Amino acid sequence: MSTIPPLPAGACDCHTHVFEEGHFLDPARSYTPGLMTTAGLRAHLDRLGLQRIVLVQPSTYGTDNSGMERALAELGPATARGIAVIDGATEEDALRRLHAAGVRGVRLNLHTAGRADAGQARAMLVEAAARVAPLGWHVQIYTELALIEALAADIAALPCGVVVDHFGRAQGAGGTGQPGFAALVELLRQGVAHVKLSAAHRLSAAPDHADMAPITRALIAANPERVVWASDFPHSGVRPGLAADAVHPFHAVDDARALARLAEWAGDAATLRRILVDNPARLYDF
Repeated sequence: MSTIPPLPAGACDCHTHVFEEGHFLDPARSYTPGLMTTAGLRAHLDRLGLQRIVLVQPSTYGTDNSGMERALAELGPATARGIAVIDGATEEDALRRLHAAGVRGVRLNLHTAGRADAGQARAMLVEAAARVAPLGWHVQIYTELALIEALAADIAALPCGVVVDHFGRAQGAGGTGQPGFAALVELLRQGVAHVKLSAAHRLSAAPDHADMAPITRALIAANPERVVWASDFPHSGVRPGLAADAVHPFHAVDDARALARLAEWAGDAATLRRILVDNPARLYDF
């Protein structure tokens, strides 16, 4: 494992998943994950020198957030927050229960679901924002830069904040001039969106993901108070050639090196503290 730089107290990993044995699996899932328990998440934090964690409901469990709720209870409110997945059938009582459990947002996975139609995505975004704004939550979206650009005005008009997953899927090889990237930068500059610096391994084939450095620095420069970091641990996802009901092994990713790269790209200790501590504490209500 790579050498981990000294981290400020209260540092947070803002995107992880828990996968429990025997938990409900959505019949429409695209893959079956391995196991990652709360003990495994604690070990992940200890290994990296982090103190806080955000659990994101994975697509494999659909809208059944019960496994995440149990994990939040086990990890405790000083350590963990959650991002749920809901639909039109999710009742208000369930939302209040999720809030009490530590949930502070909902996720729209537009990428995995293949929802690239701007009209459909806009309707989903507006509906989700209306449901969660009274709770003080945000909407987290996983999608492409092209859709972010198409929805930029709608995002700016929402009654709640928006968090963009995984660099907005900006591709390392595309650089800062790739189509749609300027729209993401402008949303940060306006202060209406956050972006997660996460899962660089999904977006770059360059050695040490060096081509993600200009993208990261442009996002930080746009608004250092609207940027957070995440590992995407335990690095689940589809393995080509495996059936959806077969267990898809986790991808091997050096999370310590990811943190070291972040420290290099942030440039100074004050910016690193904002990204790892101050911004997550405000965004997730720690």
